[in-house]
Amino acid sequence: MTAGSVDCGDHAIAYDVAGDGPDVVFAHALGLDRHIWDDVLPHLPGHRRIRLDMRGHGQSDVPDGPYTMGGLIADAEAICDALGVRDAVFVGLSVGGMIGQGLAVKRLDLLRGLVLSNTAAKFGQPVQWHDRAALVRAEGLGALADGALDKWFGPKGRDSSAASWARAQLLRCPPEGYAGCCAAIAGTDFYTPTSGLRLPTLGIAGDRDGSTPPDLVRETTHLIPGAGFTLMRGSGHLPCLDAPAEFAAHLAAFFRRIGHV
Repeated sequence: MTAGSVDCGDHAIAYDVAGDGPDVVFAHALGLDRHIWDDVLPHLPGHRRIRLDMRGHGQSDVPDGPYTMGGLIADAEAICDALGVRDAVFVGLSVGGMIGQGLAVKRLDLLRGLVLSNTAAKFGQPVQWHDRAALVRAEGLGALADGALDKWFGPKGRDSSAASWARAQLLRCPPEGYAGCCAAIAGTDFYTPTSGLRLPTLGIAGDRDGSTPPDLVRETTHLIPGAGFTLMRGSGHLPCLDAPAEFAAHLAAFFRRIGHV
């Protein structure tokens, strides 16, 4: 595995690359980082696997917020251009799935497939995201960690090792990075642009997900004609953590179905 960063002007975006073969680009959820994919990647040895940290997260720089979704998409685009990505499958979870939708609209030349995991074309109302950003700036990530884990894992998974890991990652997230991305989510409504997409797409939802309920993921996925949808039973908002082998199996089946092997 090799790691590096790409200069995006006032900030740098960190990434890592492993393996050879058709490109797969991974984008993570709000408050976490690229290591959410650690247990998924070993199941996909026949691909070049590219993971990025969103601005304000992980090893990427933390520019002053608020951020815009256009800026987050431009960061992913810069990683793809720097690494010579073409005809990739973009796997985006939660806000990472929003970035995937926007990148497909903007730069379809980069992508040949899209996996929308536990995501939506629009997340709630702007006021809730502005309120969350204000809370995190004032009190830090600890102020919402318990509530986030309840929604991510549900009562049956709340005490799991995956939930403990996610909590630790969330508490390490820079408050300004988290709040900045809240602003980007608040300003995004992709229902119309996503409905214009025409590329192979797979939607993945967890039946215990309290952040993006399955019906919301299904609704978003079915904006794209011909898209498939998979419900992972027993999983929450982060199936790459609570069921990585099953999650990877769904990815691999999708890759085979579209010839991305």
